[in-house]
Amino acid sequence: MKSPYVTELQPGQVINTTFLVSYKDIRQKKTGEPYLSLTLTDRTGDLDAKMWDNAEEVMNTFSRDDFVKIRGLTQIHQNRLQLTVQKLQRVEESAVDAADYFPCAGRDPEEMFSELASILAGITNPHLKELADSFLSDTSITKLFKLAPAAKSMHHAYLSGLLEHVLSMANIARMVAPHYKVDLDLLLIGVLLHDIGKIHELTYDRSFGYSIEGHLLGHMHIAIRMLDDKLRTLSGFPQHLRWLIEHMILSHHGQLEFGSPKLPQFAEALLLHHIDNLDSKMEALRYSVEKDRSLEGFLTGYNPALERQILRKEKFLLQIENSAAPATLVGVTKPPETVKPEPPRRQPSLSPFGAQLRSALEEPDATASGMRKDTGQQKDAGEKR
Repeated sequence: MKSPYVTELQPGQVINTTFLVSYKDIRQKKTGEPYLSLTLTDRTGDLDAKMWDNAEEVMNTFSRDDFVKIRGLTQIHQNRLQLTVQKLQRVEESAVDAADYFPCAGRDPEEMFSELASILAGITNPHLKELADSFLSDTSITKLFKLAPAAKSMHHAYLSGLLEHVLSMANIARMVAPHYKVDLDLLLIGVLLHDIGKIHELTYDRSFGYSIEGHLLGHMHIAIRMLDDKLRTLSGFPQHLRWLIEHMILSHHGQLEFGSPKLPQFAEALLLHHIDNLDSKMEALRYSVEKDRSLEGFLTGYNPALERQILRKEKFLLQIENSAAPATLVGVTKPPETVKPEPPRRQPSLSPFGAQLRSALEEPDATASGMRKDTGQQKDAGEKR
């Protein structure tokens, strides 16, 4: 068994273990010498790695999707764990257990498939039931369906992720369809087929990517073709049901800018879009919190699927409980601020006339008579002149 896994690594640890190379780039130092920038993977997550020295000796001995034996030192870089590679050697696939290197769903795929088949067995519309059975009984489809990820990186990006996603959506559909009084049979068929084209759109023998067919067509158009192939084998399938199913496949992304050729135009199509969006977003959030390698702080790194950072809520609440946190952090009313007395205002200096005017205002009677007396004396003096 591989040891240690990515999630077991700690800063300052010297490791000597094997990884899958999911990203490889040859770059240049300021000196012009090459160095390697790598993403190393096992079933528990990804690790950023750099080989600064002697990269030229090994950079052409391995490729992306190869297994490599690594000796290196873990350290902190920009609040994340990074591996400085000291030695690197390519390893043959026969020397490793591939299950140690590919991320996969937490449940057994056969168990999930059996649960999904049981849900779809409850479809009462005979035409839709026959269509569902034609997909579930086709081993060339189900073999890939049990293995495929739901996406390259955005959500359920691990082996059997597509099956896990569809099963989750089917369970949600059974809960919400009665509430909104929609056709559960039609909704379940949409759940089963909306992403079925991903079994051919994606590649997942090593790291995840897109097939040529996936690049050129995309999973919606592949799903429409797969649906057409199945309907050719079914007699008497109603044309109006075919149109509804095709519309659900083509509109399930919900918006034109998100890749849907059509916008959802009836209740089951709109509900399918929102169930799909809900399940994918919640899984992206869960995965981001669980796999984020930021060592400090309450926020994960930026999640492109959600277009934001995610609060690591459990860590945040634990920190609040275990520390003398400011009262304002957890909804406690902020204590009133003490009102500080204003400093005495500086009295402006006055001219002689200003001083006399202030005196007159403060003592009106005495000052007024004084002013009258002074004025009379001045008048007498003027007359004497």
